[in-house]
Amino acid sequence: MKTNIKRILAAMMVIAILFTLSVSAFAASTPEATIDYTRTGSLSIYKYDMTSAAEDGVWSTESYVSTGLADSDVEQTLNPYAIQGVEFTYLRVADIETFSDIVDGESITKVLYGVPGTENDMAFLTALGLTAADAYAPATKTVDGTIWYYYESDTLINALRNKLDANATEIKNALENVVKTQGGTAMPETDAYGHSEAQGLELGLYLVVETRVPEDVVNTTAPFFTSLPMTTIDGAEWNYDLVLYPKNATGGPTLEKTLREANADTGKNNGSDDITDGYAHTGTASDGDVIDYQVISRLPVITSRASYLTTYTFVDTLCKGVTYNKNDVKLEWFTDADCTEKITEWTETDEDLKFSVSYADGADDAEVMTISMTAAGLAEINGSAAVYGSDSIYSGYSECYIRITYAGTVNSDATVIYGDSGNPNEVVLEWRRTNTAYYDTLQDCCHLYVYGIEVSKRFSDNAGNYGEVTFTVYNETDGYWLKAEQAEDGLYYVTDHMATEDEATSFIPNTETGVLKIWGLEDDAYTVTETHTAKGYTLLKDSISIVITATESDTFCEICGAALLTASAAVNGKPVTMLENNGSVNAVVPLTVVNTKGPDLPVTGDNGVWMYGVFGTLLMTAAAAAIILAMKSKKASKHKQ
Repeated sequence: MKTNIKRILAAMMVIAILFTLSVSAFAASTPEATIDYTRTGSLSIYKYDMTSAAEDGVWSTESYVSTGLADSDVEQTLNPYAIQGVEFTYLRVADIETFSDIVDGESITKVLYGVPGTENDMAFLTALGLTAADAYAPATKTVDGTIWYYYESDTLINALRNKLDANATEIKNALENVVKTQGGTAMPETDAYGHSEAQGLELGLYLVVETRVPEDVVNTTAPFFTSLPMTTIDGAEWNYDLVLYPKNATGGPTLEKTLREANADTGKNNGSDDITDGYAHTGTASDGDVIDYQVISRLPVITSRASYLTTYTFVDTLCKGVTYNKNDVKLEWFTDADCTEKITEWTETDEDLKFSVSYADGADDAEVMTISMTAAGLAEINGSAAVYGSDSIYSGYSECYIRITYAGTVNSDATVIYGDSGNPNEVVLEWRRTNTAYYDTLQDCCHLYVYGIEVSKRFSDNAGNYGEVTFTVYNETDGYWLKAEQAEDGLYYVTDHMATEDEATSFIPNTETGVLKIWGLEDDAYTVTETHTAKGYTLLKDSISIVITATESDTFCEICGAALLTASAAVNGKPVTMLENNGSVNAVVPLTVVNTKGPDLPVTGDNGVWMYGVFGTLLMTAAAAAIILAMKSKKASKHKQ
């Protein structure tokens, strides 16, 4: 079995997994958790024909485990595939700086890359189609009259990826020109072992471009960014001496899976004309939410019948916390990476079905959906049909983009993973050409995060009735009331979003312990209101504010390379330590609500209330006596007359 190299090295990427580039980064270990700017870095590159190695069956995902260190076994295995005579040129393009400030009332700290705002310094940004307007807005400084702009790594990486997807030749030429004209340094040509090295490098962000190749290299390695130093794959240390293993672009397919919340009022879809807007490798949602999933793949090159595709199959896996909605799969074909120039659309209800969909049970109670191309679909992909366009001969969907969309619903139960462990959803693409004995696979994934709150109800004298207490919860960010189903005493799972408080659930704590658990919240701001308390106790004067915030962590997914999310929370503006749930940290926001006794009337039996009865009796007796006397007096008057 052949295994696509992009999948092989995906777990080894920290920054700059770009298009057909696969880079594995290793480094000498250092105990410092922060960057030592007195040090220098080094860049070591081994150039191998990994595509051939995979085709020969000597390289596969199963045979390699990333260690974070240079691996002699890898070098020995791939030594027969070393490519001599390759020249790489590097250019330091940005400083590494930590940005820390208050943005929209929130304390933000992140790593940014600073670039002087001169035409020469920003030449690589211009080639990527970026301007000062794409910089991270809150961060800027002026040095000797020159404004510096700061960019997030995602902005740079995505811009390069998009350019490569749109026209790889054009961006390769543009960036090669940048490194040459802006003072880039050519590394020594790779030797017989495929190795080249540069030492004593100033720390910063580098652009690396393959600038000269021998005759046996058809396509150069895609340009890539690398940071000196880089964080280790475990997120624990900084690496100053990097070893990179790039490969040549081979024209294979690409694969990306992303998600977003489906409802415009509760999700992050802003309703723009961009049909892929709001999708990302990570996202949060509430129990009961409908999630839009998207898989985008660029087809490999199809040049002749010998290279026709005989299999192009997607095996998609939803973890047990999410359920397929089914019968909603749609395939769209585009000529561009942005999915704006549509060629055609396939659905499950087409008369001439171009694909089939089947479902099965997977490991750990996951659901598996398989999307396979039918004979009719493969014929259209390969170009066996007529023509399209006004004046061009139809040659199939070679290097076109397929966009697969479907929906799933977050379960309102304990199958959902709450907290930082997240709910991973993976997709594997298997593709074969006319020699069906050989196939390649690609893998990608996305992650969904859900959270909960836990209210510990207390009474000042420990004597109140928990069953008389009720709460409502309002999502301040998206403007809705929570509706939930009670799974057991004091435990609720969110099911829906309601427009009015009358439709909202009245949450009641556990009648024995006073603990109220509400599972199934996304990262938003919430207001918890105590609407009723036990007899004789005082309600809270104000509602309680809860803010759940999910931000990118220092941990990267080994499959898709995206930064995973980690959650934090504040109650009434003060940070709290979130609780774990079934081993998943930062899952639950804890808070305690205490009701005190209300003002008492005098207690029965004391001087007070008993006197009210006595005085009442005396008053009634006096009134009766007065009436009798009055009657007697009236009667006596009549007799006198």
